[in-house]
Amino acid sequence: MTSTRATLLQVAERAGVSLASTSRALHGTGASKEMVERVRAAAEELGYSPDAIGRSLRMKKTFQIAFAVADIGNPVYVEMLRAIHEVLDPHGYRVVVMSTGDTATSTGELVRSLSSGFVDGMIVVPLRTDDELVREIRQAPVPVVVIGRAMDDQGISSVSTDSAAGIGEAVRHVYSLGRRRIVFLNGPRETTPGAARQRGFDAAIAAEGFAAERVETETVNDFTVAAGLAAARRLLARASGPADRFDAVVAANDLLAIGAIRAVRELGLSVPEDVAVTGMDDTEIGQVFLPSLTSVSLGSAERGRAAARLMLGLADDPDQPSRQVAVGPTLMVRESTVPASGAGTGKGA
Repeated sequence: MTSTRATLLQVAERAGVSLASTSRALHGTGASKEMVERVRAAAEELGYSPDAIGRSLRMKKTFQIAFAVADIGNPVYVEMLRAIHEVLDPHGYRVVVMSTGDTATSTGELVRSLSSGFVDGMIVVPLRTDDELVREIRQAPVPVVVIGRAMDDQGISSVSTDSAAGIGEAVRHVYSLGRRRIVFLNGPRETTPGAARQRGFDAAIAAEGFAAERVETETVNDFTVAAGLAAARRLLARASGPADRFDAVVAANDLLAIGAIRAVRELGLSVPEDVAVTGMDDTEIGQVFLPSLTSVSLGSAERGRAAARLMLGLADDPDQPSRQVAVGPTLMVRESTVPASGAGTGKGA
């Protein structure tokens, strides 16, 4: 028994619109929401599946956008990916997720290899940036958008955030709660986020009128739960007693913060009564963790959507000038710094 594949013409006839309108609706370009819904309903009813290979050959496009990150398991990148897909999917683009590794060299090699006809564009989130990576991005034959530091001086479209200012908000918040023995738990300082967040912490501590009794920085080799757990265990083991123990942890991301909370609770101590803990990135896992995590939101979803919109513009016109988008930080106060009765979302003190 043979089956006949539904054609685009049959979809157009079922939807009662022209062939051109049907094509635009299925590709998410130049069609109203009502028409898109009507055409897609007809396509689903007929079991129509677009010929992706034929479409690519006709238009000389792959309709694939690479999303390249250092760690595909990091919840920040997962949130970005959802937002990128949300923007690109209605326009007919698939998102291909790639792991770059954590060096600028490996990221540059990926940019060079993927831009040779495999994808129509790349959204890259580099942990480290050097001159060679910048050259690879500028020379890539397909558009590249960077989520990370602003790159307006390099002529590269980018979406940035001010994580240094965000760390400052976290420091001021725990200080306003009376915490004076503060530890900053940071990832590798040679990375873009590690360097920025260290600057923010140092600036907040040095601010006029801010005088903690004891401040220290503990730097670890990764932004993971395991690294945060091990570092907090070391810090707690070094304390000679309650008066020598830190009473606040400002962590460079949510994963480090969750590791620190685990270490604190292993000793029978309470969060936030004995130790207040803040994170950064405002991830879903931090929001549902017990206690829920006070965290600085850097607008992961918003940055993903902004990068995808920049990519769409470049896909239509690769020669357009580079554009930069900035997303500001917001402190979300929850139970890890304020007991449940006083916690809530929004900017803290």
